[in-house]
Amino acid sequence: MAKSSSIFACQACGASYPKWAGKCEACGSWNSLVEENAASGPPKGLNDGKARGKSNKIDFVPLKSDGDRVLPRRLSQIGEFDRVLGGGMVPGSATLVGGDPGIGKSTLLLQVVCRLSQGNKVAYISGEEAIDQVRLRAARLGLADAACMLASETSIRDIIGAIDHKDSPDILIIDSIQTMYVDTLDSAPGTVAQVRTSAQELIRVAKKRGISLILVGHVTKEGTIAGPRVLEHMVDTVLYLEGDRGHQFRVLRGVKNRFGPTDEIGVFEMTDKGLMEVQNPSALFLADRRDDMSGAAVFAGLEGTRPVLVEIQALVAPTSYGTPRRAVIGWDAGRLAMILAVLEARCGVAFGQHDVYLNVAGGFRITEPAADLAVAAALLSSLTGEPVPAACVAFGEIGLSGEIRRVSQPDLRLKEAVKLGFEQAIMPESDKARKAGATALLRATEIRQLSELLPLFQAEPQARRA
Repeated sequence: MAKSSSIFACQACGASYPKWAGKCEACGSWNSLVEENAASGPPKGLNDGKARGKSNKIDFVPLKSDGDRVLPRRLSQIGEFDRVLGGGMVPGSATLVGGDPGIGKSTLLLQVVCRLSQGNKVAYISGEEAIDQVRLRAARLGLADAACMLASETSIRDIIGAIDHKDSPDILIIDSIQTMYVDTLDSAPGTVAQVRTSAQELIRVAKKRGISLILVGHVTKEGTIAGPRVLEHMVDTVLYLEGDRGHQFRVLRGVKNRFGPTDEIGVFEMTDKGLMEVQNPSALFLADRRDDMSGAAVFAGLEGTRPVLVEIQALVAPTSYGTPRRAVIGWDAGRLAMILAVLEARCGVAFGQHDVYLNVAGGFRITEPAADLAVAAALLSSLTGEPVPAACVAFGEIGLSGEIRRVSQPDLRLKEAVKLGFEQAIMPESDKARKAGATALLRATEIRQLSELLPLFQAEPQARRA
């Protein structure tokens, strides 16, 4: 039998150390090392040539199946949720859903499981709430009559005993994986060993019985799912529910998906009846936009396969401090610093005596570099006081030498802009095939260098003197 030893595991990243330390060297977290029991060395009989038991024979099969068998998808009838999953839930798949506390994870999954109960056998196991508390939320959402089985349990042994049989549920939701525990481990629930082992046992049964498993995961202060990083490698799909509590919008983003596209998003609106899907998020994000305001530019973005138009707002004001302030919401602060440096070095526009504030309206978060050109247009508009040309969208990546680089799928971005009534686009040069399509959709202003953006603002000389 393997010897039992003690290790100290980081609860943020899963790294292990032989002794306690105040800081984890792997992820930089402080006071995150917790003592856990671990087996040292491999079990006897596996490497010494004296196997204890007889190994089972593995039957290999060809890659191509005999027939045209396709795993059926289980649709929740919530279009935004099914879209992020790639067209529904696959039998035997494991999905991990993370998000900030109170962002709406349990509310969304309760809506999903109640929709799936129409034609499927579903089970919702909560380790954080009592059954009556779940029923209270279901009644508030108008879902009290759904044929959903509820349970309040944290023991993995009891959960597996209830689902590992022929009459197992089709869909199982565990809320949350950090509250589950395996009684063969001495560590507390939520530790690295407990989270890893609990997820491994649940996923094993889900693959065996064809159960579509959804695990809810807590997130750390950095926004990543708490527990070992291997947890995200074990599951098939990782979804993050993002949003600002000050806004009613919620974005479900797929960062990993073995059965569909990654970086796909679903947009929801938080109401008193739960999370309602938004069919046209671009119109929602631009609902309060004004054309005559300086410091604002519309970015034609692409999230997965979905084009999304959002407003980027910038405020450039004289600084009162020796070091100007840079504040960013919804975008990468390092990329803003790069664009400011390129504007000053390649275009002669100085921001050294100004504070710069950048915001993505609606609580949306942009991750693709195609927003560089829209950010530069918003900055120049705020500095000069001249609005960006009316009914105009912008997209393009900016290089360090000031060149405007091409971005993926400009046609989809332009079609979404035309659908919302935009007539002009500031974009990088495209190839001949796409140029014909772009010109047919709207008036395209194609630029190669960032300096070509300056003539669009009438107060360019003032900007250079600033």
